[in-house]
Amino acid sequence: MKTPAAQELLLAGRMAPGRLARRRFLFFTAIFALTSVAVWFLADLLWRGGLSGIELSLLAIFVVLFAHIATGFVTAVVGFYVVNRGGDSARIMTTLPAGEEVTLASTAIVMPVCNEDVSRVFEGLRVVYRSVQETKRLEHFDFFVLSDSNQPNQWIQEEMAWLELCKQVGGFGRIFYRKRRHSINKKAGNLGDFLRRWGRRYRYMIVLDADSIMTGRALVQLVALMERNPQVGIIQTVPRLVNGETLFARLQAFASRLHGEIFLAGLNYWQQHEGNYWGHNAVIRVQPFIEHCALPELPGSEPFGGRILSHDFVEAALMRKAGWGVWLAADIEGSFEEGPPTLIDAAKRDRRWCQGNLQHTWLLTARGFRPANRLHLVMGVMGYVSSPLWLLFMVLGTVHVGVGSGVPAAGAGTALAGAVALFGFTMALLFLPKLAALAVALGRPEEVERYGGRARLVAGFLLEIALSALLAPVNMLFHSKFVLFTLLGQGVTWLTQRRGADEDGTDWREAILTHGGQTVFGAIWGISAFVLSPSFALWLAPVVVPLMLSIPLSIVLSKAGVGRAFRRHGLLLTPEESAPPYELRRLHQNLAECYRHLPPLEPLRADYGLLQAVLDPYVNALHVSLLRQRRPTEESREWFAQLRARLLRDGPGGCTPREKMALLLDAESMIALHRGLWESRAEDLADWWRLAMRQYNVLTVAPTTALYR
Repeated sequence: MKTPAAQELLLAGRMAPGRLARRRFLFFTAIFALTSVAVWFLADLLWRGGLSGIELSLLAIFVVLFAHIATGFVTAVVGFYVVNRGGDSARIMTTLPAGEEVTLASTAIVMPVCNEDVSRVFEGLRVVYRSVQETKRLEHFDFFVLSDSNQPNQWIQEEMAWLELCKQVGGFGRIFYRKRRHSINKKAGNLGDFLRRWGRRYRYMIVLDADSIMTGRALVQLVALMERNPQVGIIQTVPRLVNGETLFARLQAFASRLHGEIFLAGLNYWQQHEGNYWGHNAVIRVQPFIEHCALPELPGSEPFGGRILSHDFVEAALMRKAGWGVWLAADIEGSFEEGPPTLIDAAKRDRRWCQGNLQHTWLLTARGFRPANRLHLVMGVMGYVSSPLWLLFMVLGTVHVGVGSGVPAAGAGTALAGAVALFGFTMALLFLPKLAALAVALGRPEEVERYGGRARLVAGFLLEIALSALLAPVNMLFHSKFVLFTLLGQGVTWLTQRRGADEDGTDWREAILTHGGQTVFGAIWGISAFVLSPSFALWLAPVVVPLMLSIPLSIVLSKAGVGRAFRRHGLLLTPEESAPPYELRRLHQNLAECYRHLPPLEPLRADYGLLQAVLDPYVNALHVSLLRQRRPTEESREWFAQLRARLLRDGPGGCTPREKMALLLDAESMIALHRGLWESRAEDLADWWRLAMRQYNVLTVAPTTALYR
């Protein structure tokens, strides 16, 4: 039970400094003690025969790597302790008493998108809107879709989907759509542009990803928490992974759901009001964010310099630097997102995150950053740098065996016992947190049933451990490659993340191209180790065997049919899957309707968006009304006139994608094209346009199904 003084401090966005200092002292002392024990074990093994350069390198790398492992272990142990004593009294959620209704303030719910599945974006937004409406607090919320889509089809579909959604839910004046002319600085730039233009109208902003779903109750709770805690700048919820079809997606959802609670409780235990921001499913106080969280330009050029890719960690650090609290609200229910469907898609996402996190090395010594935020940045960097360090550690270990370094024969038995003890100690730190998470779940009978029952929960737990052990070496090589490419100056191209599952999964060609190098590397490494020492090769087998199996492993994990088979047998179930909340059920039903009624677009599919915007009066009027009117120069007027004539004469195939986007951005050209198309003689038009006009009456104009729900 909190004292009044403690309650007042928490409302001020922080814990009593002495209490927080004691927590952090215990936390980091435990990490230091565990690391010291492990390093002592390894040093005792290595210096029996004298320390060579290789052995000194092994010892130095091991210190860094084991500290990383110990941090995760201590976080989980502390979280296990907190959960089993009924939760931490110092949580942001405790400042919102149950049943108390707090007056809300104006809040913008913003969803940046870029070439996303239009049906998924707007049906997700429909679900969120309806859920907020059912709380009877809708008057405090406005909704914004902030588009950076650079494909004509996507752009026009987004406009039409926005219009249909507003008509069906009565959302005009509350649901807004904005397409930027220039997509500068990706998502961070998109949000920054929104805040510069409209941010001062709102006290708060809730950021959603294109695949985010949040219940109305969760959104209301977030705003109420901000109102109750005037010194807090950001509150981050914990999105749960849902809607996974493939075995890989189900594995990630099960692992994060089962193990996440104790890790998050341990994280909140030491970070308190100096938490982190993950970029979405979070509420932000707009005014301090505008004033203090403008991202700096890093020195140099990409990939290390230039604009910051992973903006969220930095924005949290800047908010703390300005004195505002940043909290993790892990106990808010109703926050969801979707994960990558395949191992390869997860690797593509990690490639972007890797470059963004490595950029943070510039900021580790930034003036004014709090120690906790520096640690968050270090942990983000280590999330990727640890992989090449582990790889280097094991390669040096192989070289160490190959050159014959080691202990004298007289001490071989003692050395083997020490090596086994160190291995066991390391495995304990890796797997005991998982067992602790399982124990927490098994201690809650109602939750056990939502995992499919005790037997299925334990079976899923064992399956997750086995598959995660197989994936760990594969991810190690992925991350090592990404770090190396970044160090060599190879930047990343920002591509739209694939979110939905392909029924056929990863094909053999893609798997071979992606994992072929890993397979060859694993085979050469394993054979070399066996030639040097069969016993050492046995120790190395858990690393090299998964690498050699990476191609079939990636394919099996990507199959939606395999994932559904596991679901039918009740394996890797999550509570959100066995008993989904109403919002997720509604989304699933709406998407099933949308995808069933999508119009057949062949042979006009490639430029269907342009077809709609030029040919259809309704779509043309909508599109023009959403464009910002500009006054072109005489030179540009002439260029646009020539471009319009070429488009009608030669069809879309005669224009480049950049030229099509230029026409779509010019209101005068869109009006002239619509009039010119309907006034032209058939023989003056390209065959493509004649076909489009013949099919006009049978094509569905709106790209999404009208769902009046």
